[in-house]
Amino acid sequence: MPDLPPIRETIARHGLSASKALGQNFLLDERLLDRIAALPGDLNGANVLEIGPGPGGLTRAALRAGAKVTAIEMDSRCLPALAELAEAFPGQLTVIEGDAMKLDHSEIMHGEPFHVLSNLPYNVGTALFVKWLSGPKGDDAWPRQWLSLTLMFQREVAERIVSDAGTSAYGRLAVLAQWRSEAKLTMKVHRSAFTPPPKVMSAVVHVTPKDAPDGVNAKTLERLTEAAFGQRRKMLRQSLKGVPGALEALDQVGIDPTRRAETVSVTEFAELARTLGPRG
Repeated sequence: MPDLPPIRETIARHGLSASKALGQNFLLDERLLDRIAALPGDLNGANVLEIGPGPGGLTRAALRAGAKVTAIEMDSRCLPALAELAEAFPGQLTVIEGDAMKLDHSEIMHGEPFHVLSNLPYNVGTALFVKWLSGPKGDDAWPRQWLSLTLMFQREVAERIVSDAGTSAYGRLAVLAQWRSEAKLTMKVHRSAFTPPPKVMSAVVHVTPKDAPDGVNAKTLERLTEAAFGQRRKMLRQSLKGVPGALEALDQVGIDPTRRAETVSVTEFAELARTLGPRG
């Protein structure tokens, strides 16, 4: 195993500082990073996609676990530090400079299954998460190419992802994450673990795919949840009236149109989407 300098030393040597514009917050505690890298299970020889590695703290934890890591980084200042890691772990690390929101992750991973392991930049974390859950536009294939998602979010976002119907945190993210996946909040991370410390607490969410309900179109479900939670304080008969066929579907499924979106379970939303079909 390569004898690497502490991450703090690497950051200082390369004159790095976390960019607020890029949503960066660096994790320095290597024991914590190793714990996060262990959450997907045995990574020895596995493909891992990492977004926003920064100076490479979580990257080195994944490399120590034996993973073959592809890291997407848009901050050119961090590339020299990542190049040092690539030299320390020959053949294990590929670094791509670019915007993860604009790149085709399936193509980057050469069509092979992979785990996503990332301390996500705060400013694009939710958008990336929805992208992995939804897949390419019009593609309803499931499971996706990814085997698991192990992601650091602001704790408030993490709690929304794993929340239950009827709770204040429950919303669109919960439905999209849970209707054909298992989502668990696996670790809370204090703000003091980061440099610089963010204003909010963080948490790690681990997501694995499960069997999808038959006959449910993903794009229909996305449209339903976007409409329903876009006006979450309104009754469903108001919030869904812009979705063709939705009010009739409520009647067919037996959902009271005077209910609000936050009371509708993941299973009920899936049944609504099934009733609407791809036309929704």
